[in-house]
Amino acid sequence: MDKLASELRERRTLDDEGLRTLLESEDASLVESLHRNAREVAVERFGKQVWLRALIEWSNVCRLDCLYCGIRKSNREVPRYTLSREEILSACASAWKEGIRTFVLQGGENPSGALFLADVVADIRASWPEAAITLSLGELPFTTYALLRRRGGDRYLLRHETASAAHYARLHPSDMRLDSRMECLQELRRLGFQTGMGMMVGSPWQTSQDLLADLRLMERFRPEMAGIGPFIPQHSTPLGSFPAGSADVTLRLYSILRLMLPAIFLPATTALSTLLPGGRVQGILAGANVIMLNFTPRAYRPAYSLYEGKPETDGAEALRELRKELSEAGYKTTS
Repeated sequence: MDKLASELRERRTLDDEGLRTLLESEDASLVESLHRNAREVAVERFGKQVWLRALIEWSNVCRLDCLYCGIRKSNREVPRYTLSREEILSACASAWKEGIRTFVLQGGENPSGALFLADVVADIRASWPEAAITLSLGELPFTTYALLRRRGGDRYLLRHETASAAHYARLHPSDMRLDSRMECLQELRRLGFQTGMGMMVGSPWQTSQDLLADLRLMERFRPEMAGIGPFIPQHSTPLGSFPAGSADVTLRLYSILRLMLPAIFLPATTALSTLLPGGRVQGILAGANVIMLNFTPRAYRPAYSLYEGKPETDGAEALRELRKELSEAGYKTTS
């Protein structure tokens, strides 16, 4: 059984039965072997370094009604906000001062807002020419993607959420289609963005077969980065009464992806650390190599309520403790 992880490391793929065993086995030695092999591959590729990203949640205005999301348009409990150009640039300046060289601008799906943001991206590019700019703004017109790319966007994260069309339909309103999301991912890649995808782990009605489909999709698409975190319910959504996903399965997926796609940039997500104390470091030890710190102005953080328990204290105020935790695990941060 322990040979499965070594086989995945060597071949970078397994049959469905082997992957299912890695996801479901209760054999602790197998799970440890999986994490150890993934950790070793990450160190071979990147050294004992963890890349830091500055997350700026620039707006919680969204036109969509995804059943799991706390900023869905039908949620009347959440106060809506959009950061000004000056607030976004100030957040970037704070992150730059802390030595972080990648800014991640994330927000609800809002095509008109994305046009405003394109001008801000150009300002960021002019102010910090050496910075990397990652965008996560949902499905947008292809012309808007092209504009964001011309203005200086480097990377784009668009989580596919689930590779099963039937499962996708249960998590989203009827006007949303998995095919549309995949078309967007293809267009982002065509435009030259470093492209990321990813899914929730343990979302309602998800099966092991769904997770296998996610792994096969990423194996084919070969994204440059992946955003994977456990499902965490939000009380004011239609799925607010469902149980949270599994931190254990999330960590296994980090390891499997590291062995399948050794060069991928893989964050240990905030959602994981919300479920699992010390989850960010545990994610790194399972093969992740990126941590995102929240530099959204603190007054706005509670309103970006994607799920329950999302920490409001982060960013620069958490950086010293994070570096200490990583140092104790033998890692150092880089940008």
